[in-house]
Amino acid sequence: MRFLLLNGNGIDIRVNNAKLRVKDGRFSTTDELQEYVFSPKRIDIDSIIIYGQNGNLTIDAIRWLIKHNVQISVLNWDGKLLTTMLPPESTNVKTKFAQYHAFEDEKARVTIAKNFIEAKFDKTLVVLDYLKQRYPEIEYDLTEDFEKLKKAKTIKEIMGVEGGVAYKYWNEFAKAIPEKYDFESRIDSSRRATGAGDMVNAMLNYGYALLEAEGLRAINAVGLDPHVGFLHEMTPSKNSLAYDLQEPYRFLVDFAVISLIESERMEIKDFIRTESYSLRLRPSGAKKLTEEINLWFNKRVSYKENMTMWSYVMFLKTRELAQYLSDKRKDIDFIEPQYETKRQDSSDIRQKILSISYSDWKKLGFSKGTLHYMKQNAKADKPFTLNAHVRERLEQWEKLIATT
Repeated sequence: MRFLLLNGNGIDIRVNNAKLRVKDGRFSTTDELQEYVFSPKRIDIDSIIIYGQNGNLTIDAIRWLIKHNVQISVLNWDGKLLTTMLPPESTNVKTKFAQYHAFEDEKARVTIAKNFIEAKFDKTLVVLDYLKQRYPEIEYDLTEDFEKLKKAKTIKEIMGVEGGVAYKYWNEFAKAIPEKYDFESRIDSSRRATGAGDMVNAMLNYGYALLEAEGLRAINAVGLDPHVGFLHEMTPSKNSLAYDLQEPYRFLVDFAVISLIESERMEIKDFIRTESYSLRLRPSGAKKLTEEINLWFNKRVSYKENMTMWSYVMFLKTRELAQYLSDKRKDIDFIEPQYETKRQDSSDIRQKILSISYSDWKKLGFSKGTLHYMKQNAKADKPFTLNAHVRERLEQWEKLIATT
């Protein structure tokens, strides 16, 4: 999965001599103009995200992108999905009829809705367990909520349990967010004005919009109706099934936001306050968040004896849902594959880093400055992460010690 983010004024997408030519927008005449040229059959972009203010998209360009299986998603000013243009959908009409019948069958609908929420709860625990390792003040117990979900017999009861867990989750999540982000909890759009009031909610809104677009791509590919969900009710202009499919994978966006915050890559200048006092991402912030989410969507997990990207897992699970609805599968399970978080700043890792001598580190041909930085992190109370090449160096050091 690879996104191309276009932002600012004067975005231009057109075809010339069979090649797709893309010009990114800018916010001032001093901004450097970014241009991209893609030859036929050689585009390595899966989705174009337009978060800009104005520009041109020609009919030829739309045709070119659709024929090359590239999705075009347009985000609103508040980071929410406004519309999306998708490649041709599956023409298996029987799949949609099966979906409609299941929606009308209360028992079948409850079974599918429970599967979505069970998977969401599973990943909720993954995030909370990860945060608990790094922030001891986080406390949670969802045992009672899991029992309530098992006993739930209606969609209303399921949504009630989900709402209770979400309340607990965001209260604990907030404990991991520094005060400067002014984050208290997740915005309830049913009770507040449209848009985000703080930086974290602005990032989450934007990330969930990208996730919704991915859900729509998967739904379109397998021939389901995006407006007919099982957990979320049908509402005019709402993609209810895409909202359902978001639930098991929201954790990827949450992790992306946590990663950006912990690494202190997001800055106040990456956001802008609108006249309605909502906060939105500037181009710099949207770029950072898009790149981080892309990284998490591309992480691989073991599923059915293959190492599969999470973005493709979402498609596979949507296809399994279609097969279940069409009686080609006997059951449906959104919990698998499991996600395992590996803490990189454990006490064991910290002790290893502090015990490395500068002379041993230098023997391996590594920079003294890198080790000094690692030791500073190991001594501090704050959580930290290690890049892949740094972890490899630690492994080399361990082998060196083992042989001496």
